[in-house]
Amino acid sequence: MSTTTEAPDAGGPEAEQEAASEQRYFPEPGEAQLTLRALVVGCLVGSVAACTNVYIGLKIGWTFGASITCAVLGYALFASTGKKLSVLETNITQTAGSAAGQMASAGGFVAAIPAMKMLGYDFPWYDLVGWSLAVAFLGVFFAVPLRRQMVVVEKLRFPTGTATCETVLAMHGHGDDDGGQAALKKARVLFWATGGAALYTLAFYFVPELEAPPLHVWFPGTVFAGLATWSFTLSLGPSLFGAGFLIGPRVAWSLLLGAIVAWGVLAPHAQAQGWAPGAVMSYKDGARGWILWPGVALMVSESLTALLLSWKTFVRAFRFGSTLSEGGQPDPESIPNSWWMGGLAAGSALTCVLAQSIFGIPWWMTLIAVALSSVLAVVAVRSTGETDINPVGGMGKVTQLVFGAVSPGSTGTNLMCAAITGAGASQAGDMMQDLKTGHLLGASPRKQFLAQLVGILTGVVLVVPAYRLFTTAYPIGGTKLTAPAANAWKAMAELLAQGLDALPPHALTAVTLATLVGIAIPLLRKIATIRPWLPSGLAMGIAFIVPAYNSVQMFLGLLVWLVWRRLSPDSVKKYDFVLASGLVAGEGLMGLVNAGLTIGEVPNLWQMLGK
Repeated sequence: MSTTTEAPDAGGPEAEQEAASEQRYFPEPGEAQLTLRALVVGCLVGSVAACTNVYIGLKIGWTFGASITCAVLGYALFASTGKKLSVLETNITQTAGSAAGQMASAGGFVAAIPAMKMLGYDFPWYDLVGWSLAVAFLGVFFAVPLRRQMVVVEKLRFPTGTATCETVLAMHGHGDDDGGQAALKKARVLFWATGGAALYTLAFYFVPELEAPPLHVWFPGTVFAGLATWSFTLSLGPSLFGAGFLIGPRVAWSLLLGAIVAWGVLAPHAQAQGWAPGAVMSYKDGARGWILWPGVALMVSESLTALLLSWKTFVRAFRFGSTLSEGGQPDPESIPNSWWMGGLAAGSALTCVLAQSIFGIPWWMTLIAVALSSVLAVVAVRSTGETDINPVGGMGKVTQLVFGAVSPGSTGTNLMCAAITGAGASQAGDMMQDLKTGHLLGASPRKQFLAQLVGILTGVVLVVPAYRLFTTAYPIGGTKLTAPAANAWKAMAELLAQGLDALPPHALTAVTLATLVGIAIPLLRKIATIRPWLPSGLAMGIAFIVPAYNSVQMFLGLLVWLVWRRLSPDSVKKYDFVLASGLVAGEGLMGLVNAGLTIGEVPNLWQMLGK
């Protein structure tokens, strides 16, 4: 298992034929796919997930994907009535549901919109509906021309998309040998892993130490205390551990390497030199805010260089649409260029109008934001494909930096132009996960595209009222809704209102060096003899942005996978994907329950005991 980040061919029919070997399910002729019942169930479940994500995002700063949740609940709902969804209908259910569930993030209701509210701005519900629809649709249109390069040619992992595929196949009992016995065994592994991960996730709501054992507290004065200062703590959440099985050795060790360089070397050095004198995790004046910039530069430069080196494939995507048949001819189920190009033009125009009327942002600034966002969506999609982490915040801060130079002094313009990037990154990454699932299942990209649009429309119907309900009940930034993501965006907007001079000392030097490294890695990867030893610059950049324990957790998952492969290579080939999928699914499903417990303010064990 290794992640392939370079195409063996510039994108010709041979690469397309090779990619066909990835397909794990071959639909029956005329198999039901884009049906009303699949759409309705997916949209309903996804909309509920979106409302939950609004609250939990304002509470802890991140949201949960809804793909596996919608696939499992949609299948279970119809199976309980004896009217099962087909495999491709289940795929449509998860596609529409994940699009709806992502609206909490894509609409800006976790970061940009609450940040504006903390700055004293408030907007009527109809403005929020129009804005969130416009920017979320842009993300879908950004993603379409990238499908062939990222999914078909490079065959990036997209761990959640792969896990969703395995979950769907296991629920439907599809196998490839032993007269169906293999499928039965895989289904058992999946459901045991899902159940175990779900129970563990529920348990760490009541006993938080099960998720993050505080070794630095249990063993004060030891090395654990020093490591914890720089976020090198132990995290035992099942989903990222399972992701370590899926992302492959190169990406996993690159994440660890990036965490060591960023949090173990650069961050302490920046603090010691007085370049980042604030709290370590502060974006405004702490080490986290300092290492953010070289991390983003490394991600952007490597991703765009890799894309430029694959320019022939990208040109073919524009010429033929999102995909080709195995013979290199246009596929009737591909997404027509006229659809996404027309949608992109209309969405850009609508975004310009709304940005001017709601936020007072000149149309030319909005066009700059849209153009920049289309480029940064490439980075977000590649990151999601390699690591399963979508750096929405990091991509938004690139736009904040640009508009800090273009329009210094305007925090509102800074925030809302960055919101366009955040929405593009969020929905583009989500759609590519869905298209990966569809690719593995032999689904129609065109039908998935339509399901994604319907999901966005329905998701916003509930997500806007949910946002207004929560923010009316509790003050943003207070004890109930601490809004860490919104606070980070607000702090960055206030900082960059001073222009580029607001960058931390020597951060620009670090950005320059990181950019050169990011350009060099894809170029050096062309040399076959050193290719296996080169890290993923994008994964390293991710490790600069997220706390170190996330990278360590996925690396630990890889170590377990390597030991397993050494002891039983045959069982790894059969069960590694389904086991990892179960770990991801279990935490994702129970995450909704935990969110409900959080909303209901159910006390954990220590609160019950008065400690």
